[in-house]
Formats: sequence, structure tokens, C-alpha cells
Amino acid sequence: MHSAVSAPAYNYKVVRQFAIMTVVWGVVGMAMGVFIASQLVWPALNLNLPWTSFGRLRPLHTGLVIFGFAGSAQFAASYYAVQRTCQTRLAYDNLAAFTFWGWQAVIVTLLITLPLGYTTTKEYAEIEFTGAIGMAIVWVAYAIVFFATLTRRKTRHIYVGNWFFGAFILVIAMLHVVNHLAIPVSWFKSYPIYSGATDAMVQWWYGHNAVGFFLTTGFLGMMYYFVPKQVDRPVYSYRLSIVHFWALITLYIWAGPHHLHYTALPDWAQSLGMAMSIILLAPSWGGMVNGMMTLSGAWHKLRSDPILRFLVVSLAFYGMSTFEGPMMAIKTVNALSHYTDWTIGHVHAGALGWVAMITFGSLYHMIPKVYGREQMHSIALINAHFWLATIGTVLYIASMWVNGITQGLMWRAVNEDGTLTYSFVESLQASHIGYVVRLAGGLFFLVGMLLMAWNTWRTVRAARPAEYRLLGQIG
Repeated sequence: MHSAVSAPAYNYKVVRQFAIMTVVWGVVGMAMGVFIASQLVWPALNLNLPWTSFGRLRPLHTGLVIFGFAGSAQFAASYYAVQRTCQTRLAYDNLAAFTFWGWQAVIVTLLITLPLGYTTTKEYAEIEFTGAIGMAIVWVAYAIVFFATLTRRKTRHIYVGNWFFGAFILVIAMLHVVNHLAIPVSWFKSYPIYSGATDAMVQWWYGHNAVGFFLTTGFLGMMYYFVPKQVDRPVYSYRLSIVHFWALITLYIWAGPHHLHYTALPDWAQSLGMAMSIILLAPSWGGMVNGMMTLSGAWHKLRSDPILRFLVVSLAFYGMSTFEGPMMAIKTVNALSHYTDWTIGHVHAGALGWVAMITFGSLYHMIPKVYGREQMHSIALINAHFWLATIGTVLYIASMWVNGITQGLMWRAVNEDGTLTYSFVESLQASHIGYVVRLAGGLFFLVGMLLMAWNTWRTVRAARPAEYRLLGQIG
């Protein structure tokens, strides 16, 4: 730890704010996920109201967990890591504060408008025109704060984690603006400038790269900072991390058409999406191996460190999800998996197993430091959270795999005369037990999130404001 004189005064206030809201939106968004999972078990929970129907609440769930939970986590982690790796204070305190309040306003806009039925209908881009403009303004402010901080760095080189954060910020800005180009007819109604298959292709260029950049690249920045920090070792191969970065951002942007196999999209575009998805396996696994190998000679720490367990298990799920994705992009596999619950399982292997797990590990590492504490209030609660999250994720994924393959096989089964063997309702009945297991998995995961919220609350309450003000002075 440096002396108060020589060390820069870091801006931890905005980091604390985003860290707390990550936990808050995590609880709200995951509770919404459990509720809509319950609706598929007991359809009466739709309550015969338009505002509480599955069709309106499902995009609200994805918006809350992607932009509220995952978005706030990346703001917190990038603002924390860029200051510490550049050894300089975050640029423009007022603009950083604006990104916090502006981003929370965007999430509240989602929370209000989606149940009312204001939606573009584009997956992960449902926020209507006015909200989309607000989101773009906040994002530009975020880019200014982040890159201005990089230019003020006291270190000569830019640490690789910041390369990932920077790419995440730039590409998401491009994706958001291009996909939301529309002609507004009122504050909350607009029509996209694209039509037909072109609109679908632009949407899935955005949609898959929302996964590829919003839910992968930024979190890889977290991995490259928090895994070496928690294990107290340098990253295994700095050269591999640079190769990983350039390969990932070069290839990921092309993979979107694999969402549109067997549609009106030109066949060459479908095949290009498939090929790029398969090639993408190499850089993805390069990053996973780099993270795992950082633990070389320190695997014994997993026995006593539940925070490290979160980080390592997240890498395992990242490796599994980035193997499964390219396999599902192969047209013959996709013919079975498309439109089934297998896709839902794949998404949540990444969302719960990779994104949420690495967020939990990073927050457990970061929160005590920005609140001037030695550690979280309860290590036992972190341990309980780890097992609840892991069991919940496995139950979720396994039930959706079984459901998805069952659905795919039932939908393609035909009698000798060419008629369908099963009706759609029969495939739905066969899926019911999977929905029950999925709900159980979601409940496990939500209970773990509630334990984290309690643990965070107790940690924050125990912190003295004078202590964490001083912390900003000494790094």
C-alpha cells in the first residue's frame, strides 16, 4: 500500500454506487426470472392481465439482468480496474456520476415501459426510441470517462483487461446505434429503417454481439483483472491474452447469422455465420485456458477461498458455453435445437454460469476494498452462495437440455403417411417436468443472490465513511 502522499486519490464513490446497484438489479431481475419460470409451470400466474403476461415480463427479465445487473457490474469493474491499473484517478468525476444516474434512469425506463407494452420487439433491444437515445447518451459519457482515464495513465503500457473493456464500450455503441436506427412517430413508438430479412439480419448482428460484447468481452476484462488479483499471481500468458483479444473481436462480430438458419436469410450468410461461429471456438478456449492456467501452482487455494471458486467455475462454464454455441451453430445440429428450450439452456449456461458467477466473484473481491474492510461480512455466506448458485445453474441447464432435445425430436417425428406423430400440445406436456426442475434451479440461484444481498448489506453497514474516504487517498 502506497503512502497517502505518493498514491493517486481514486474515485471509489461511483464504483460503490454501481456495485450496490448490481446487487439490487440482480435480486429484482432474477426474481422476475423465477416468476416467469413459474408462469410456465402454472399458467394461471399470468393473472389474465396484459401487464403481467409472460410476453411482457420476459423481455423485462432479460433487460433487468443484462442492463441492470450485468451492465452495472461492468461499469463498477471497469471504473475500479482502470484506475488501479493506470494508477490514476477516474477522469471527470461529474461525468462519471452522470453515467451512474443516467444508467439507473435507463433501467427504470425499462421497468416502466415494457410491462405497458412499449417495445421495439427486438430481442435485447426492446427499449423504445426515447429510452434508446438516453442509453446512447449515457454510453458516450461512459466512453469519454474510460478513455480519458486511459490517456492520463501513469503506467507506460495498457493492461490487457482495459483492452477488453475498451472494445466492449466501442462495439456496444456501434451495435446499439445501428440496430436502433428508426423513424419515431411518438415518444415511445418508432419504426425501424430496415425491413424484412434485412431487419432480422441487423437485429441478430446486434443480438448475438450483445452476447458477444456486452456479456462476454467486458466480463473477460473482469477475468483478466480479478482472477490474477484473487489468486495473487500474474496472468499465465500475456502473449496469449493479446492473441485472445484480437482473435475474439475479429471473429465474434460475424457470428450473428447462426440465429437465422432455415429462414429467408440468404444461404451464404447463414453459412458464413456458421463458419465464423465454429472458428470462434479457438479464441474463446484460448481465454478460458489462460484464466485457468493462471492458477498453476495455486490450485490448493480453492479449498479455502470461495471467491476464487466463483471465478474458476465461471471460467469452466465459459469454456462449456463457448463449445456448445459453435456446435449449435452447425446447421444439422441447429435443425434439432432451434426454437427449443435447448437454446434457453445454452443462453443460461453463459448467463448464470459465466456472467453471474464471475460477477459474484469480482464483487466479493471488490466490495470490501472500496468500503475499507478486510473482507466481506461472512465467508460462510459466500460459500453457501457458491453452492446454491452452482446447483441452481446445473439444474437449470440440464432440465433445458432434456426439454430441448425432447421437443426437437417430437416436432420432427412423422408417421408413415407423412403426418406429424405428435401435436405441439403433446410436446408441451412432455416439457412440463423440465419447467418444474428449471423453476427449482432458478429458486436456488435466487436464494444465493439474496444471501449475497444480505452479506453486502452487512459489509456496507460495518464500514465507516471516514475509512473509505481515506481509502480513496491511499488506493
